[in-house]
Amino acid sequence: MAEKIVEEMRPFFDPKAVAIIGATNKKGKVGNVIFENFKMNKERGIFKGNIYPVNPKLDEIEGYKVYKSVEELPEDTDLAVISIPAPFVPDTMRQIAKKGIKSVIIITGGFGELGEEGKKLEREILEIARENGIRVIGPNCVGVYVPDTGVDTVFLPESKMDRPKSGPIAFVSQSGAFAAAMLDWAAMAGIGIGKMVSYGNKLDVDDADLMDYFIHDHGINVVTFYIEGVKDGRKFIEAAKRITKVKPVIALKSGRTEYGAKAASSHTGSLAGADTIYDAVFKQTGIIRAEDFEHMFDLAKAFAALKDKLPKGDRIGIITDGGGAGVMASDAVAKFGLKMADLSEETLKFLRENFPPHAVAGNPTDVVGDTDAERYRIAIEGFVNDPNVDAILVIVLFQVPLLEEEKIIDILAEYQKKSDKPIVAVAMGGKKTDHYARLLEDKGVPVYPTPERGVRALAGLVKYAEYLRRGA
Repeated sequence: MAEKIVEEMRPFFDPKAVAIIGATNKKGKVGNVIFENFKMNKERGIFKGNIYPVNPKLDEIEGYKVYKSVEELPEDTDLAVISIPAPFVPDTMRQIAKKGIKSVIIITGGFGELGEEGKKLEREILEIARENGIRVIGPNCVGVYVPDTGVDTVFLPESKMDRPKSGPIAFVSQSGAFAAAMLDWAAMAGIGIGKMVSYGNKLDVDDADLMDYFIHDHGINVVTFYIEGVKDGRKFIEAAKRITKVKPVIALKSGRTEYGAKAASSHTGSLAGADTIYDAVFKQTGIIRAEDFEHMFDLAKAFAALKDKLPKGDRIGIITDGGGAGVMASDAVAKFGLKMADLSEETLKFLRENFPPHAVAGNPTDVVGDTDAERYRIAIEGFVNDPNVDAILVIVLFQVPLLEEEKIIDILAEYQKKSDKPIVAVAMGGKKTDHYARLLEDKGVPVYPTPERGVRALAGLVKYAEYLRRGA
């Protein structure tokens, strides 16, 4: 099964040659943006495959030969991206089947989400796909984005939407607009996305297929989903149980209310179902439910950096150079069902012996506003060596005058590497703080802008670790 799903999905993420059916030279049109994406990535040396635009009315686009039909395509074509009106898609699928292409992304909308006529077209396409062993992503989607291989079917041009750097997070979204917006936001936030899949009406390839594929994708540490509804519950549950034994899965499920469920139905034709059922399924399968997109990426960022360093328990140690921030973090520990670690007498003694009298040894430990980086080192050393501490939250207010920014960044990165306890940081502030937070994240320490978000991310790590300890 593993080899089959990996082989079936491979052309979507790393094709030998892509045919863009509906490619055009009209700037801004969907078929033109997708063609430009591949062309630019080929010129950058990222996309290594061949590009074959298909349009019966054109001979060439920007130096590329345009094929009049699918039938004329070269034999190495293993991925077809369709962006032509919905009524023409079934006939094109027949040509694709005849040509022997096994992977298709249908960008086009106007199918099941519009009613019975669209559903009829979907059934026709699915029948052709099933009879010919073709896997289909879409319709009604933005498709696939893979920064490492240059696959980019997102039809929003780079002039209007930034693309994120590569990273160990997979992002799967039923909504194309949400997917595009999140990619743009991830680029701004410096979050690396290894693979994005927008599957729209998920006629064929669905959440379960992608979970089974990502089990075997060594470049992905954590999988995130934006879901409006699940069509095959049993298949979903079985795949979720398989992947969560290996990798964390975070789901943002919309359509939680009656109004939301109605909107989901008209958006992607999804049956949102009772929200309590999704809650139960997520708990049963070990999927971590995110409350909103911010929560989803906060968790993903923590797992991306710390998947191999999960906490052994729920006891949190807090170090801060601001008393108020320490209080906020302590409240968050209680709010998210965690425990404040009781520091050992040995740790307290170590801190008191090495701190100036006005610094506070305890949990939280407050290194106070005249701290330098070395005082942080003492505190972290004490917490790392304390058997009563399972995970560490370090709040760094970079604004304090004696704190050497580069030095505290190096200290945190050093302990993140050598300790078996997860360390997350909180840095509150503006532009300058954001600059140092990025430097810290580049060195493997996830950073959050508020104590509550940092603790909530730790709670996700604790929850997943508990799930694994229960035997998944």
